[in-house]
Amino acid sequence: MSSIFKFGEEVKGYNIRVLNEREIRAGAGLLFVFMFIAILSAIMQGSFTLLKYAVLIFLADMLIRVLVNPKFSPVLILGRFFVRNQVPEYVGAIQKKFAWVIGIALAVTMFILINVLNTFSFITGLICLICLIFLFFESAFGICLGCKFYSWIYKEKAQYCPGEVCEIKDRHEIQKTNFAQWIVVLAFIGYIVLTVIMFNDKFKEPPHELFSGKSLEEMQQEQ
Repeated sequence: MSSIFKFGEEVKGYNIRVLNEREIRAGAGLLFVFMFIAILSAIMQGSFTLLKYAVLIFLADMLIRVLVNPKFSPVLILGRFFVRNQVPEYVGAIQKKFAWVIGIALAVTMFILINVLNTFSFITGLICLICLIFLFFESAFGICLGCKFYSWIYKEKAQYCPGEVCEIKDRHEIQKTNFAQWIVVLAFIGYIVLTVIMFNDKFKEPPHELFSGKSLEEMQQEQ
C-alpha cells in the first residue's frame, strides 16, 4: 500500500524523491491542447460543454497526482508513452507537488463556477488564462511557474530543477543572446505589424474554390 500512495521515485544518485521532467512536459502539452480547444469552443461557439469535461478531467488527473501517485496519473502515463525512448531528466518532486496543488486550487474553483453553478465570468476567463500560461510554459519552455512560487514562499532553493536552473552557473556561449539577435526579433515584429496593416483587408476576403471559382458561401448555398 505504501508503494502506491507516495509522491516521487527513489533513484540512485539522488538524495530526494524525483520525477521525470520529460513525461511531465509531455503531459502538460497534452493538457494544454485539450484545454485550449475547449476554451476556444466556449469563446467561438458559445458552447461550454467541452470545457466542463476538460475541467473535470484536469481536476481528476491533478488529484490522482497529488493524493495518490503521479505514476498513476492517466495524462502522465500517456506522456511517459510518448517520451519512452528519451533519456529521463530527473527533477525534484516536492516543488512539482506544490505546483500541482496550485493546479488543484484552480481546477476546484473552475469546477464549482462552471460545472456546479453553471456560470461564467471574468474570473473563469482569468483562471483559464492562468492555466494555459502554466501549461504552455511547462510544455514549450520546460519552465515550471508553480515551482518558482515554491522557492519564493518557502525561501529555500529547490533541488534538481529542469535544465539545472536552480544551480548558479554561467551560461554557455550558445545560450547567450546578443544585440544583433534582438534587432532581428524587433524587425520581425515590425514585419508582422506591417503585414497586418497592408494586407488585413485582403486577407479578410473569403477564399474561393480553386477549380470552380465559387466562394465557400456559394458552395454552402448549393448544398
